[in-house]
Amino acid sequence: MSGHLPFADTAKGRKGFLLLLYSPAMLDQPQVPVAQRTNPERSFKEEVRALRLGDGEVFRGEGILAVTKAILQSGVAYVGGYQGAPVSHLVDVLVESQDLLDELGVHLETCTNEASAAALLGASINYPMRGCVTWKSIVGTNVAADALSNLASPGVIGGALIVVGEDYGEGASVIQERTQAYALKSSVWLMDPRPSLPTIVRCTEKAFELSEATNTPVMMELRIRACHVTGEFVAKDNQAPAVSRNRRLADPALHNYDRISHPPSTYAHEKIKVEVRQPAAERFIVEHGLNEHLPGERTDLGIIVQGGITNVLMRGLDRLEVEGKVPMLVLNVTHPLVPDQIADFCKGKRAVLIVEEGAPDYIEQAIHALLRKRDIDTKIYGKDVLPMAGEYTAEAVTDGLLKFFARAANDIDLDGPRQRFEAAKAGRAEAQKILGGPLPLRPPGFCVGCPERPVFSAIKLLEREVGKVHVSSDIGCHSFATLAPFNLGNSILGFGMSLAAAGAVAPVMQKRTISVMGDGGFWHNGLLSGVASSMFNRGDRVLVIMQNGYTSATGAQFIPNTAGNRRDGQTTSDIAATLKAMGVGWLRTIRTYNVGTMLKTLREAMRTDEPGLKVIVADGECQLARQRRVRPQIAADLKAGKRVVRTRFGVDDEVCTGDHSCIRLSGCPSLVVKPSPDPLRSDPVAHVNNGCVGCGLCGEVADAAVLCPSFYKADIVQNATRWDRLVWRLRSKVIGVLAS
Repeated sequence: MSGHLPFADTAKGRKGFLLLLYSPAMLDQPQVPVAQRTNPERSFKEEVRALRLGDGEVFRGEGILAVTKAILQSGVAYVGGYQGAPVSHLVDVLVESQDLLDELGVHLETCTNEASAAALLGASINYPMRGCVTWKSIVGTNVAADALSNLASPGVIGGALIVVGEDYGEGASVIQERTQAYALKSSVWLMDPRPSLPTIVRCTEKAFELSEATNTPVMMELRIRACHVTGEFVAKDNQAPAVSRNRRLADPALHNYDRISHPPSTYAHEKIKVEVRQPAAERFIVEHGLNEHLPGERTDLGIIVQGGITNVLMRGLDRLEVEGKVPMLVLNVTHPLVPDQIADFCKGKRAVLIVEEGAPDYIEQAIHALLRKRDIDTKIYGKDVLPMAGEYTAEAVTDGLLKFFARAANDIDLDGPRQRFEAAKAGRAEAQKILGGPLPLRPPGFCVGCPERPVFSAIKLLEREVGKVHVSSDIGCHSFATLAPFNLGNSILGFGMSLAAAGAVAPVMQKRTISVMGDGGFWHNGLLSGVASSMFNRGDRVLVIMQNGYTSATGAQFIPNTAGNRRDGQTTSDIAATLKAMGVGWLRTIRTYNVGTMLKTLREAMRTDEPGLKVIVADGECQLARQRRVRPQIAADLKAGKRVVRTRFGVDDEVCTGDHSCIRLSGCPSLVVKPSPDPLRSDPVAHVNNGCVGCGLCGEVADAAVLCPSFYKADIVQNATRWDRLVWRLRSKVIGVLAS
């Protein structure tokens, strides 16, 4: 007999052998050391195969993978970057394409932060090497800003491309700012390709040519939809770079002070940017047709649109049944603008609409100034009919188009499309009315079994004893603690910046502050800006470092404290050892799932008389990564007929009081409520659904908070042995006797 046989070890359970009341000792799941937390079963085999497509073969896939293929087709010599949605895929896939990179001689650098990635492009200053780096949106560009400025000043002789994941709009996970400001500030050319794979690939290849033709780095922003748009294009052969790991240089470049970003060279660089590089870029854009001119019937009207939101605009025009009626200038390059091209497009038109997502309206202002200087009196519409800020959804753009046509071309009959558009909006309003209001928000939260949730449960319990504590939050999964049910966190200032962000708060607080950062943030920025600064300034604070062995929120990429990397199995660095070397005296490493121990350690850190920085390394493996690791093992064991035991937790309906403190203190998605089976009790009871991964947090919280003893642990046995069957039969009989 095999299958699912629930049983539990004998304990003081009030239901005999079936139910086991919770005690901390039952949390006996094996803990994987951080140095062994790898993800060997995560694979990009199909993507790697696509990168090997040759001339004439058809590539099918996502936009960001198309960029990866395009840079290999362009003869790139080196690639680097720092992970972050929506561009993590670029480096992730190349990490698994090491054989291909070795064949081509391409060097891949997985960087510790965006500044490191930007500095990598310094190779292109002196050598004819094409390089590509990537990072996430404005937050990554902020970190890379110093290196970018110093790169843009002397310029490059090898093509330098920066692929930025423009994370803007309602689907974004970061502050809402645009990359355009950095392009304008540093005189770096900015491409914004139309979300079409052939266009994206062509722009990627031309970006290297544009960079070399103008001796200027090129940024290419890819919005979330552009990264994930699917399509196809005809591939070319990958190109081995002229200078590479396989074709090394015998001697370094001759010293040339003009290539160094330091006075007095920098004064000459500024003049060259304006007088030489920008005119060269404008000529290149026109000669190679990088911006697209789409004809239309109405020569008196026009639309100028950023390439990245062209598809949304086309959808709005289609909804109003005017697609093809209005000429369009699609700016696949938004900096620099080409004055003659803009003027020629606008000349003779009564009105032109500028569709520019986000604020400030850099492009609209520039076009206004350009036309007025040339005495072109075309009426410009833009942010007066479209939203000043926020994502340009199809509905927002359609509404703006209606306003534009009503003011500039009321001879176009839009009554039918307008009525249908308004009817669709009214339908949504009616649906909300029927539902009693808008759909409830679904804010992000910790995954089931997340090892970071117990830490915040412990902090909530700590606040019951010491009162509210100032919690300095950070970028990463742990930032979800700022939302319900924990509501912990007073500020987020940047990746790895939580300890630094408490620098001026801690001295004015009667209680010590708590800063939380992940191990990814620790290596990215926190070690120097936080730990070193706090130690140097004798800060008396508490730091909690969430250690799981990789950067989890962006796809579980390896970091210095992971077990090795793509080259070998040696761990680069250890957080605890690094902290000791920095001089941290009060240091504890605690398993996160043990809420009672975590609470005791936090209490000690808050109350100890020992001055200085106190660090708690909260060690726990990311549950998503753990599931990826153990599920193939379980499947293999089941197939081989081996005994497999899985742990699950539950709530005894008869014991649960319906207080639900367990839910408020853990927030686990698998811990829900259900109607009480007792007809005399109206309050719903707690319930653990089938999403449970057996982490044990619910019972840990119940024990640490001295809540009701309603939680039990059960083991699910598959491919049971004879002994399992015998024990199960015996327990069933005993339970039957006790129940009667």
